[in-house]
Amino acid sequence: MKDTKRIHPAVVGRTVSIVGIGSYVPDRILTNADLEKMVDTTDEWITTRTGIKERHIAAPDQASSDLGAEAARRALADAGISPEDVDMIVLGTITPDMGFPNTACFVQAKIGARNAFCFDIEAACSGFLYALEIGRQFVSTGTMETVLVIAAEKITSILDWKDRNTCVLFGDAAGAVVLRARGAAHGVMSSVLGSDGTLAELLMLPGGGSRYPATEETVRQRLHYMKMAGREVFKHAVTNMSRAATDALRSSGLGTDDIRWIIPHQANLRIIEAIGERLGVGKDKVVVNLDRYGNSSAATIPLALDELYRQGKLQKHDKILMVAFGGGFTWGASVVEWDK
Repeated sequence: MKDTKRIHPAVVGRTVSIVGIGSYVPDRILTNADLEKMVDTTDEWITTRTGIKERHIAAPDQASSDLGAEAARRALADAGISPEDVDMIVLGTITPDMGFPNTACFVQAKIGARNAFCFDIEAACSGFLYALEIGRQFVSTGTMETVLVIAAEKITSILDWKDRNTCVLFGDAAGAVVLRARGAAHGVMSSVLGSDGTLAELLMLPGGGSRYPATEETVRQRLHYMKMAGREVFKHAVTNMSRAATDALRSSGLGTDDIRWIIPHQANLRIIEAIGERLGVGKDKVVVNLDRYGNSSAATIPLALDELYRQGKLQKHDKILMVAFGGGFTWGASVVEWDK
């Protein structure tokens, strides 16, 4: 088992806080009843195995940058910050608008953040936590003052709608946060990140890159759709997310009793419940919204965090544990003190 890397904010400088947050989901909703008409499945099969009842689907003319730009606008408005004040945009996605330019540059153009430098990172469902830690590092060291962190996914663009084991799981969404140093005691308190590339074949999108560029043969073999070994992914997800969560708590000097909310990556209700059991916490602490959104990859955590905020469930000084797992394999966890 690979070691998880611990990152200690106190070592690198200023504390960094989330000063703005926003999310966006497309209007169209695809229910399990709709899927029954498209693929060999049933509402009961999907619900009992995943906990998902419906998911949001982007329009044909919407790309990941469109979703991300709307989430970014909402986060900036929440922070009371102009797009021109953003120094850097880092965007996590596995569904970029295109091979290049990076999707963050498209978002920059859409929102008018003309003074920012922009790049994407690809860590699958762990992408938001990876991007959050990258952004925190830049602000903590004083290199940047305002960083916009985005997770934007049009996962439905890479689904094989003939594969009932994967197409029922995912939806499209985006979430964003604005990071600044505001002199708060904590903000982002600790992060741990990990990867294990020896297991990459268990969850991947084979076609479209330099290994299998698009040809008639790769299209015929359906290599341009997501491939997943569900049972193996489940096992590794529970193990690594639980360990990352425990390590992040230890690094922050906190225990589960100190945590108000746990926001796990919204992949599968059974995974979420298993993590809660391993951490020994009640269901009242664990955030679940995948019944309404499905798995939106990197966007699940900021979407859930924004929902808590909009519903008035976040109080100043609440401690939040966020934990994710994705293809790569990648995983991570962050502890944040809410100080908005």
